[in-house]
Amino acid sequence: MANGLFARIAGKRKANSSAAYACSMRYFLYFLFTFTAFGSDALFNGKDLTGWKSDAKGDFAYWTAKDGVLHCQSGPKKKGSVLWTTKEFQDFTLTLEYKLGHGTIDSGVMLKKNHDQIQIGISGSLKRDLTASPYIPGKGYPVEGKEAIATVKPEDWNILKIVVKGSTYKTWLNGVKGVTYDSKTAIEKGPLGLQLHGGRDMSISFRKIEIIEQK
Repeated sequence: MANGLFARIAGKRKANSSAAYACSMRYFLYFLFTFTAFGSDALFNGKDLTGWKSDAKGDFAYWTAKDGVLHCQSGPKKKGSVLWTTKEFQDFTLTLEYKLGHGTIDSGVMLKKNHDQIQIGISGSLKRDLTASPYIPGKGYPVEGKEAIATVKPEDWNILKIVVKGSTYKTWLNGVKGVTYDSKTAIEKGPLGLQLHGGRDMSISFRKIEIIEQK
């Protein structure tokens, strides 16, 4: 009888301990997600181009905002364009969603200046998809994440995540790790840009462009 009593007490203690652990985890996850949401800033407000500037003397002819989507469409002369943030960044985590439109898509995220970038779509030089891979002027594409590239959804939204810390770039595409690359030409601080490559008849859309700055 005593053994049975001790077993019941031990069982209750174990159940209480498990419940307390589950409760603690719920609170931990709540604060984790709350902190993450609080710490991120939306670079695109979904309505207009507030917070952005064009490299073509304020000409936003290739860029339009509507219903939460930032749309990019090349013009008849197929001129290139970069849409820059008005704010500069140093170390950060950038997350955005993009959807491929028509044509041969050659786009990317410019990192702090018109220099190093993370590719989106088909490389003009290598003629294949190198999304989530860094393009470094003078070096081309030193690394590429083939497993991440394999996750590209041609007719749906894709999620690209870029982490920049110092001279190190890390990327993920649709939750799959892309690359880790240490750039010798990294710039300390600067704006971020979305690229419309010149010489292309193409369109691409972006949404949910969010950034977390690492202080």
